Amino acid sequence: MALIKINFMSEVLGRQSDINVIIPQRSTQGQIGIETKSGDSKYKTLLLLHGLSDDNTIWQRFTSIERYATEKGIAVIMPSADRSFYTDMKYGDNYFTYISEEVLSVARQFLPLSDKREDNYVAGLSMGGGHTIAASGMYPDTFDYICPLSMGAHKSDELSAQLQGIKKAGYKLYWLACGNTDFLFDQANELDQALTENGLEHTYYVSEGGHVWANWRLYLNTFAPLLFK
Repeated sequence: MALIKINFMSEVLGRQSDINVIIPQRSTQGQIGIETKSGDSKYKTLLLLHGLSDDNTIWQRFTSIERYATEKGIAVIMPSADRSFYTDMKYGDNYFTYISEEVLSVARQFLPLSDKREDNYVAGLSMGGGHTIAASGMYPDTFDYICPLSMGAHKSDELSAQLQGIKKAGYKLYWLACGNTDFLFDQANELDQALTENGLEHTYYVSEGGHVWANWRLYLNTFAPLLFK
């Protein structure tokens, strides 16, 4: 497995930016304790998003995401969105467009990543979880696996429209999770109800505890086998 940092000129942000990428290595012969699954085709890709107080290093530092990616032979793209809530800001950067459109496009310019919908997943925690809902609703042909973690959304006309976009395109997996003492638990329940009311099949995983890495590691351990087949 290789860890690559891509520094590039972002046309959307109008400045230099960077993304971290975990990508399979064709051969790891001689490396102790590592079993790599890789092939000759383009790689399936997980866009993995951080929360409000974090950056694009956090999933590597606090979880075993690299081990999972290595074992399953997929690529993981980790961008930074600062404290933007992944929105296009009137007096700031256009992070919604940057994350939703440019990041994967740039990564595919340099790396052998599949652009097929069935080969692309999106997951994120807290603030990043919110973006999985918005992006998959506005770009329903991009992701086939959607995993918002510790993030809910108040039922609204906007949310309903996003969910209808996802429903129209179809998907293979919609998996959400939240802790039962998380400050976003009520919103997570609302999202669960909205998915049900809109006829979208999904899994809602409720754990003990709050808005903490112990839960996000648990969720990764639980949903990763479903994604990384």
